[in-house]
Formats: sequence, structure tokens, C-alpha cells
Amino acid sequence: MTTTRWLDEREDRAWRSLMAMQEGLAEYLDRQLRTRSSLSTPDYQVLAHLSEAVDGGLRPFELGRLLHWEKSRLSQHLSRMEKRGLVARERCLTDQRGAVIVISPQGRALIEAAAPLHVAEVRAAVIDHLTAEELETLTAIGDKVRKRLEELGAED
Repeated sequence: MTTTRWLDEREDRAWRSLMAMQEGLAEYLDRQLRTRSSLSTPDYQVLAHLSEAVDGGLRPFELGRLLHWEKSRLSQHLSRMEKRGLVARERCLTDQRGAVIVISPQGRALIEAAAPLHVAEVRAAVIDHLTAEELETLTAIGDKVRKRLEELGAED
């Protein structure tokens, strides 16, 4: 039987700080999006990806991969967004069995209004409070952890 390697005091402080930062930042940014733009964070993420896509559309599997969402979550969320007029489903010209999710004019107007406000909130909460060196460190840590998560996912 292996012995659990518990976190020491320094490791525990770092882990708890990361978790509190992640949760607090997500909550703050979601609240700001909802209040100022009438969009949830998932709405914003979908619209941002679609607005950046060629012709404003993506196949559902591509969108799901970008968002790291399961098929059922994506389908349900897109249905809600479609009912609100933010996105539409169109036939895929290259695969008659498939669909393309496209951003609607209303969705584009909302993301174009929300993006400057959102980036201002990101700056106010994080970017403008870190030095250039701290930003580099944050990037390096994020890249390193993401790479490790990919490796662990490949082991499953």
C-alpha cells in the first residue's frame, strides 16, 4: 500500500490560493458579463469562438472541442441560445448530414458590445495588477499545467 503524499504548508497555501483565485475570478467575471451584457460566461465563450471563426460558423464537434464541452452540454446550450436568437443551425455544405452553428446578427451585436467591457474587466481584475515578469510566470505555469493535463488525459 502506498503512502499518501500530503501537501506541506507551502504547497497547501499555493493550492488553496489558486483555487480561491480561480473561483473568485470566474464568479466576478460571470457576474459582470450577466450584469453589463446579459450574457452568461458560456454564452460569451460560444459567441466569441463563433465570431472568430471563418464565416462566423463552426461544426458542433469543432465548437465542443474548443470549449472542452461534452456533446450533450453543447447541444442543450446551443438550443437555448438558438431560442434566444443568438445562434442558428445551418446545413453543412460539405456534409449533408451535418450542421454548422453560426452566429446570428443579434449574437454578433451582443458579443461586439460585450467584448470591450469584458476585456476591461479582465484588465482591471488581473492583467493591470501584474508585472511583465508575473505575466510571463503566469503564462509559463498555465502552459506547464495544461501540458501535464494533456499527458494525464492521454494515459486514461
